Amino acid sequence: HVHTHVHTHTRTNNHQNQPPGSDYAQFIDIYSRMYRERTMLIGKFIDESEANNIISILLYLRKEDPEGPISLYFNVPGAIMRPGLAVYDLINQMKQTMEISTVNLGLCSGMGALLAGAGTKGKRSAMPNSRFLLQRTGMDTAFRGQASDIGLEVANLKRSNDNLEFELSKMTGQSVERIQNDLKRDFYLSSEEAVRYGLIDKVLLPSPRKRASEGGPTDLGTFEGDDDQKYQGQDNRGGFGGGWKDESARNRKGEDDDDDDGEPKTQK
Repeated sequence: HVHTHVHTHTRTNNHQNQPPGSDYAQFIDIYSRMYRERTMLIGKFIDESEANNIISILLYLRKEDPEGPISLYFNVPGAIMRPGLAVYDLINQMKQTMEISTVNLGLCSGMGALLAGAGTKGKRSAMPNSRFLLQRTGMDTAFRGQASDIGLEVANLKRSNDNLEFELSKMTGQSVERIQNDLKRDFYLSSEEAVRYGLIDKVLLPSPRKRASEGGPTDLGTFEGDDDQKYQGQDNRGGFGGGWKDESARNRKGEDDDDDDGEPKTQK
C-alpha cells in the first residue's frame, strides 16, 4: 500500500511539469520542431531583422550537417533589397554542397520570388494556386540629404536593381532585355507561367498514387509534379493569367486522347 502511494505521488509530480497533452516535460514550438527536420517556413516581410533570423537558422543547419538537404517553404509578401540579397547569396553558397528545395505556398513578391527560384534546379516548385510577383525595388525609406548624396543613393539602388535583373536572367534563361521590359510594371506570374518563364521547375499537384497511410504523417509529399510538365518550354505571354484560356482550349483535345494512367495531371 505504501509502495502504491509513493508511485502515485511521483507520477503526479511528473505530470505537473508536463504541458497538457504532452509526453515530455519540455515544450517545443512548431518552428523549432520544423528546424529539427531541416525545414523552414519563411512567411514574413524580409527586413533586416527577419533576414538575420533566416541567415542564423540556415548557418546553424549548415553547421549541423553541411551536406544534408533543406526544404524552404515561402509565403513572402515582399522584402527589402539588401537584406533579401544577403539571404539569396547564402542560399546560393549553401546549395553548392547541399540540396535546397523551395516551395511557393501562396505569394512570393519581389525578392521573395527571387528566393523561391534560388533553390536547386529540379527542386523548385509551387502550389497550384500560388502566384509570383516580379518587380523592381524602390528606396527602403525616405532619404534626406544633399542633392549629391541623394544622387549617390539612387545610383546605388539602380545598380542593385540591375543586379537583380541579371540574377533573374541567369536563373530563368530569359534575356536581360526581356526581364527589364517585364519589370517596367508589376509582373504577376501564376504557378504554371512561372514554370514556362523558368523561375521554378514544377507545380505540385495532388497525386492519387501517394496517399498517406492510415496513422502515417501527412505532408506536402502527397503533392508532386510530373517530371515533364506539359506547359514546360512553352512561350509565356506574361502577366497573371496570360495565355490560360488559349492553353486550355489548345490542350483540351489532348486531354481527351490521354489514357488515365493514374499519373498526376497538370493544370492547363
